[in-house]
Parts: sequence; C-alpha cells; structure tokens
Amino acid sequence: MKLRFFLIFMTMVAVVSDYLLHPFYPHFFESRFGITDPREVGFYFSAVCGTVMVAFPLWALVSRKRSELRILVYTQIIAGILAIGVFFITSYVYFWIVSLSIIVFKGSYLLVYPYILRITKKEDHTNVIGLLSVIIHFGSVLGAVLGGIVIDFAQPAYIFLAMAAGDFIQAGMSMYLLKSKWLPVEEKLPPQKVKVSLIPKGNVLKLGIITMFLYYSDFITRPFFVRYWESLSVYNSRVISGCIYAIPALVALFALWFNKKRKSKGSVYQGIVSALLFGLAGLILQGYPLAGVVILGRFIYGWAFFQAAVRFDVLVFNISDPESYAIEYSKIHFFQNLGVLMAAFSAGILVNTYSLRIPFIVAFGGYFIVTSLYYYAFRTQIKKPVLQPETIL
Repeated sequence: MKLRFFLIFMTMVAVVSDYLLHPFYPHFFESRFGITDPREVGFYFSAVCGTVMVAFPLWALVSRKRSELRILVYTQIIAGILAIGVFFITSYVYFWIVSLSIIVFKGSYLLVYPYILRITKKEDHTNVIGLLSVIIHFGSVLGAVLGGIVIDFAQPAYIFLAMAAGDFIQAGMSMYLLKSKWLPVEEKLPPQKVKVSLIPKGNVLKLGIITMFLYYSDFITRPFFVRYWESLSVYNSRVISGCIYAIPALVALFALWFNKKRKSKGSVYQGIVSALLFGLAGLILQGYPLAGVVILGRFIYGWAFFQAAVRFDVLVFNISDPESYAIEYSKIHFFQNLGVLMAAFSAGILVNTYSLRIPFIVAFGGYFIVTSLYYYAFRTQIKKPVLQPETIL
C-alpha cells in the first residue's frame, strides 16, 4: 500500500531528526554552555519527556476534529523554524524555552503511528508494528551515527539545522499526501467524533503501568551510555560510540526478519515473559565493565527489548477500536513517557552519586518488576491454550 509505506518513510525521517542529539546531550551541554554536571542533563531529559507526555495527548484530542496530516503540516513547519532559532541561541535559559517549544510541536508526528494502524487490517498489525519498531530503531541508528559525525567534524549546534530540515521534509510530505490521489477522500475530511474516555481503565491501565516500568528501565541506561562506553573503550571516536549505542537498533532489523519467517503459534499475550527474561540477561552483561561483554549484552538486550515492545504494542491495539486508536495509544504513551521522565530525572542523580554502572543495576530491578507485574496481571491469558493456532499471527 503506497500510502502506508509513504507514512512509514515519514516516520523514519521524524525519528532520524529526533535522535540526532540523543546520545550526545552531555557533549552538547559541555560544548555550548560549559555545563558538565550530569544532573543538568538529567533535568533537561526530564523536561523533554514531560513535555512529550503532555503534548501528545493534546494532539490526539485535536486529531478528533482535524485530520492528522493537516495537523502535521502546521506543527512541523513551526518546529523547524524554532529549531533554526536554537542554532543561534547561546543563552541557557532561552535554550530551554525554545527547545521545549520545539518538542511541543514536534511531538505531533506521533499521531502517524496510530494513523498507520488505523488504515491497516487488524490481522496485519503484528507485522506493521514490528516494521515500525524497526524503522524507529533504524532511525535511531542513523540519528546516532549522523549526530556523532557532526560532533566529530563540526559544532554540535549544527545538529539543530539538520533537525529543522527533517521537520520541513515532514511538513512537505504531509502537504503532498493531502493533495495526492493516494489518500482516500474520507481521510481528507474532518474525522468523525468518537466518544472515548480520557481516563485509562481496565487492561489499558494495566498495560500503561507495566510499560511505564519497562520504558523507565530502558531509558535509564541511555543518557550516559556513551560516557560509560568511553570509560571502557580504547577508541576515542564519537562515531564508534554512536554505533555501539545503536546496536539494539541493528539487532531489531534481524529480529523483524526472524519474526516474519517464524510464524507465532501462541496468542498475543505469550512470548513477552521470555523476552523480558532475555532483557534481564542483557542488562547483567552490559553492567559488567569489560568492552567485549558490554557489546554482547547490547546484542542480547536489543533482541529482548524489540520483542517485548512489539508485543506490548500489539496488545494495546488488540484491545482498542480503530476509531479510538490515537486516544488509547496516547494513554499508553503517557505512561511510557512518565517512565522515561522518571528515568531522565533519576539518571543524572544516580550517576553523579554512584557511578556510570548504576543505571544497569537499576534497570535490572525494573525489568524484574515488569516481568512480575505482567505475569500477575495477565497470567490467565498467558496460560490459556490456543485452540486455533493457524488464526494467530
């Protein structure tokens, strides 16, 4: 389907521009503002996550009255203009104000994810969610590598010009789709109003809480991973550091191919526990201060997180109606970003108080909580035998 693949490519552009600076915030803060305190980086990450956490549900509400693509045309243009402004900003206070304003408008691109699934048959959700997850991972690979190249050969501020280019490309693609024949007529009209509760309940609430701990455990290892790797490695290259950071994204490519070749014989509730256990093993290895062991841990952890994240997303859309995908996903996304927010806030404090290894120890505890909560909440569905395995993707 041309429309779907066009939207998927648009998602990759958004992720690449979004991840250019992610692994290198400590380097950027030191280069631009002379700030080396890891707590400052943690506070900024917290603010970014908190902004996304609030902004995306608001855009989901707006999408009930305006089509997603029309929203993206305006929001991404504004985000691009603000990103250009950050390029010239040298004030730390103004940087916070303008960069967080970028996040508010930039966050609207998350509407594309539930939009793609809304125009996709439910039986194809597993494959599409897996593909989108790989696109997100692959985009983080490109973002990390390109960001490393910029920092190695130019000033970190130039990253914001690349971000602006990504925003303008998204706006242009959205405008093109609105005028193209690929988009069905009904998608160009204002969406129908659907009554959906804004308060998460039942399984949505359970999955929200569980994935909150999952994303906390994942993201607490990210802000200072490059610093951690550089403390172990003999290589002094930001490009190599970016590549090691992005190993889980590379593993996701293989995992997507593997999942397509191997048809699942269980229900959508099964396979998550085993993935989480692999995640525990990967975190133990990454916390061992030896470069080769850390790399092995990155590969194992990358496999585990991909499998767990995809299956959790499949569950979210499996228990939701297509007309309310954006709202229901925004609820889950709120909890996930709450986890990221807590991780960003605590990462700097933990590293400053203890060491660069402590995030992996905390993440191990988080994964243990996720495994326990998920098994307790859905043990009936996990143990339930599948009567017609051929109907399960």
